[in-house]
Amino acid sequence: MFRRIRRDIQAVFERDPAARSLLEVLLCYPGLHAIWFHRIAHWLWNHNFKLLARIISNISRWLTLIEIHPGAKIGEGVFIDHGAGVVIGETAEIGDNVTIYQGVTLGGTGKEKGKRHPTIGNNVVIGTGARILGAITIGDNCKIGAGAVVLRDVPPNCTVVGNPGRIVRRDGQKVDLLDHVNLPDPVASILEVTTKELARLQARVKALEAEQERLRALLEAKEETRREAAQ
Repeated sequence: MFRRIRRDIQAVFERDPAARSLLEVLLCYPGLHAIWFHRIAHWLWNHNFKLLARIISNISRWLTLIEIHPGAKIGEGVFIDHGAGVVIGETAEIGDNVTIYQGVTLGGTGKEKGKRHPTIGNNVVIGTGARILGAITIGDNCKIGAGAVVLRDVPPNCTVVGNPGRIVRRDGQKVDLLDHVNLPDPVASILEVTTKELARLQARVKALEAEQERLRALLEAKEETRREAAQ
């Protein structure tokens, strides 16, 4: 137990440059508190104290804004950074040295019984607001981008981005030519085309107005010449 507690504290120092002292980590890191509450609730859950486990889980949620079902399995060295809005379902399994940022959901996709939440491998990083849903497996050493929605298994050593989640790197090599950072903006494209067309129409109107002014001047000159001839 004490070895696991030391590993949880060590994970904070390894992955958060803002951590300055042991006392600060012990008092001011809700992600760490949530993990420790969960260790207690998970032990009670496994020893058939289901209600008490759920009560402790709810107390943890009120205090940390992190909801972890007591049935979830969490490995060593897991670091929940900030953590507000994190939800981890009952049958979720998380490996060792996993980093989870705020707003992440490890959830189910329906009302089915049994295994219905994700299995996360070792050394995985899950970005802010990512949604990993269903009884899928995320392999070791994967990176899940912020805001990604992952609904299918991901092999080890991959980077996943987008909604729906797409693998863009595998074993350090780019496997998808789509640039998820500089995605085309259809609204901006339409505005650009509209602006160009408007500029063309404005130029055409100015040309017509100039032609109309030239014709008016010509008619006035002819009229003036006719008047002078009549006199």
